[in-house]
Amino acid sequence: MHDKPLEILKHYWGYNSFRKPQQEIITEVLAGNNIVALLPTGGGKSICFQVPALVKEGVCIVVSPLIALMQDQVSNLTNKGIKATLIPSGSTHDEIITLFDNIRFGNTKFLYISPERLQSRFIQKKIKQLNVNLIAIDEAHCISEWGHDFRPSYQNITVLKELQPTIPIIALTATATQKVISDIISSLELENTTVFKKSFFRENLAYQIFKTEDKLGKLSKIFTKTKAPAIVYVNTRSKTKEISSYLNAQGFKNSLYHGGLSSIEKKLAFENWMSEKTPIIVATNAFGMGIDKPNVRVVVHLNLPSSIENYIQEAGRGGRDGIKSFSVVLTNNSDISLSSELLEKSLPTIEEIKIVHQKLYQHFQIVKGELIETAFDFNFLDFCSKYNFIPNKTFNTLQILNNNGIIELNHNFQQNSTIQFLVSSKQVILHANQNSQVKNFIQQVLRMYGGVFENPVKIDEFYIAKKLGTTSWFVIDTLEKLAQKELITYTKATNNAELFFLHPREDNKTINRIAVNIQQYIKQKKQKNRDLLRFIENNSVCRSVQLLSYFGEHHTNNCDICDVCLHKKKVPTVTLKEVFSLFRNEKSFTVTEICSLLNEKEANILILLRELLAEDKIHTKNNKYFLK
Repeated sequence: MHDKPLEILKHYWGYNSFRKPQQEIITEVLAGNNIVALLPTGGGKSICFQVPALVKEGVCIVVSPLIALMQDQVSNLTNKGIKATLIPSGSTHDEIITLFDNIRFGNTKFLYISPERLQSRFIQKKIKQLNVNLIAIDEAHCISEWGHDFRPSYQNITVLKELQPTIPIIALTATATQKVISDIISSLELENTTVFKKSFFRENLAYQIFKTEDKLGKLSKIFTKTKAPAIVYVNTRSKTKEISSYLNAQGFKNSLYHGGLSSIEKKLAFENWMSEKTPIIVATNAFGMGIDKPNVRVVVHLNLPSSIENYIQEAGRGGRDGIKSFSVVLTNNSDISLSSELLEKSLPTIEEIKIVHQKLYQHFQIVKGELIETAFDFNFLDFCSKYNFIPNKTFNTLQILNNNGIIELNHNFQQNSTIQFLVSSKQVILHANQNSQVKNFIQQVLRMYGGVFENPVKIDEFYIAKKLGTTSWFVIDTLEKLAQKELITYTKATNNAELFFLHPREDNKTINRIAVNIQQYIKQKKQKNRDLLRFIENNSVCRSVQLLSYFGEHHTNNCDICDVCLHKKKVPTVTLKEVFSLFRNEKSFTVTEICSLLNEKEANILILLRELLAEDKIHTKNNKYFLK
C-alpha cells in the first residue's frame, strides 16, 4: 500500500494536489491530534479522513447520520477498489459476527455506522476488538442542540472514546456556527483540538434575492439568458412535477428529482443531468448527496429554504469550478408572511407525536411490550391515508422519532426488482428467435444474471439498459411484456421505505422520555426560520456579509455582486428631466413603454417615477403614468 498522502490522492482520486486546508488537516490527523474541520459544501471533507486512514494500518470508523449517505460513500470507495462496509439494517447476530470477522481479517479500511447502531452493546464489544486507526464523525453539527439537524443519539458517540481511548477523532461538518463548534468539542470531550475553518466566502457566487409576483415568468427569463446546468429547488414533490412540466412547455429540457422516485428513476434523472442531456434539474432538498458537478451556473430557490444552513449548502452547489455563478431566491410578500405560519402547521405537538407513534405499532399489529427486530415494508402515503394524517406534519414526526432513536427509517431502501424465468431455456430461445430486439435483450440478461431459471434473482434495470445502450424504460417495458406472455415473473422494486422499531411498544412512556428533546427541536426550528427571514428581508447589508456574519466571520468586505451591492451601485443613466419631458404632449405611459423609449432598466425608471410622484409632478392610474 502507498505510504504517502499525495501518492494515495493521485492513485485513488486522480488529483495532483490537495485543496486548502486538506493537507494541513491530514498532517494533523497523522500526527495523532484531534480535529474539528468546518469545510463548506464542496470543500472535500471526506478526503480529510479517507486519505490518512489509507496511510495507516487498521480500520477507520465513520459515524454518519443517514443510511443513504453511508451507502453512497461505501459505494464510492468500493468503486475505487477500497474495501469499505456498513452494518445493514436488520442484520442478525450471526451476520454481524461474520461482518466483523471480514473487517478484522479482510483488510477492510472503512466501517460506516449510524450513532443509533453504536448504542448496541454487542457492536461495541466487536469494535473494541478491532485495530482502529481513526474515528471520523461526519455531519458533526448533529451533536449540538443548535445544529440545524440535531440528533440526540449523536451525544452518545463518546462511547467510542471508551472503546478506543488512544485513537484520534476528526469531526467534520459543512455548516456550523461558532456555538455549534464549541458544542462539538465539549460533547465529544476532545482535548488538544485543532479547529480548521474554511471561510464560507465564495467570490464567484452571486447571492440574489428577487421579490416577484410572477415567479414562473422570472424563471423563464433566467433560463432564456443562461444556457447552462442549473438546479431549481422547490419544497414539495408535487411542485417538482408542476415546475418540470412548465419548463418543458417553455422548451427548457429538464429532469425532476424527489424522495418518492424509485432508484431507477433517481439514477436516470441524475445521469441525464450530469451528462447535460437535461441541463436543468427540478428537485426537492432530497437532491443533494454526492453532487459534485463543477459547472452548475444557477441554483434557484423557488420556495424559501428551511434555514440559513440549508440555504448555504444548496446555493453552494453552484460554481464549484470558480467561474461566476448565481444563487437566486424568488420570493414575494406572501411567501414571507406565510413562512412562519406554514412552519407552525408542519411542526407536530407532543400529543400528535404520541398518536402517530401509537398508530405505527397499530399499523403493523404490534402489541404492547413486543419488539420485532425485522424490517417492515413501509408505504408512507398509505399510512397517512389510512389514519387521515397530514403528510408534511407526519413526515416531520417520523424524522423526530428517527432522530431520537425510537425507529429507524430508511427512505433510500435499495429494494431491487426480481425476475425468474417460468419456462425452459429451449422455450425462451424459441421465443427470442422470433424477434431480434428481444433476442439480444434476453441474451444480455442471461449473461448478466445466473440462476434465473431456478429462483427469483435481483436485477437492476438501469444497469441492464446501460449494457444494452438503451433506456431503462425500454428494459421495464420488455420485462413487462415477457411477464404478460408468462415467460417470466417480474416483480418491480417498490418506492417504500424500510422501517425498524428500536424499542418495545410502550406508547406514551416512550415519547415522555424524549419530550425535552422534542421541545428543543421545535424551539430551534422556529429560531432558524426567524434567522432566515431576517436574511431574506435585510436589503441594506451585502448578502455575503450577512451569511458570513451568521457563521461567525466578521470584518468582511462587501461582495459587490449580490442584489444588495448591485442595487447600491446602480446609477440611472437617464435623468428626472428626461423622464418628465416624455409627458410634455400630455401622453400617458406604462413603465414598460418608458423603459423602451429611454432604453433604461425598469428598476431605475421606477426610482425616478417614485421621485416625480413624491414631488407631485405626475399621477398614476391603472398602471399608467401621466401629467398632473
